Amino acid sequence: MGKKSKRKIGVVYSTNPDYDYTFDEQEEQDTLEPEHQRLYVSIDRKMRKGKEVTLVEGFIGSSDDMKDLGKTLKSKCGVGGSVKDGLIMVQGNLKDKIFDLLLGMGFSKTKKKG
Repeated sequence: MGKKSKRKIGVVYSTNPDYDYTFDEQEEQDTLEPEHQRLYVSIDRKMRKGKEVTLVEGFIGSSDDMKDLGKTLKSKCGVGGSVKDGLIMVQGNLKDKIFDLLLGMGFSKTKKKG
């Protein structure tokens, strides 16, 4: 059997031999320059058993660039975290430190939230 990673849109079966299926593919967005990014840094405790997590939201770009930014922030802070669903999560209450790091990296439109 073939891979199921490509999903056909709108057609269950076609008897037309010349029919070209349309596949559901997500296009990677081009990463904006750091000075044009509007990032929000906040603290979150929801669904984490009272433990604090610093969230970075609003990154526009490819998932690889987001993972690189998350890796850089985690290594500079010396903590763990993850990157998923368009959010960068860094363990701990490090809002001020991450805010300063992002400003130093050239993300001039970064704002603190909450």
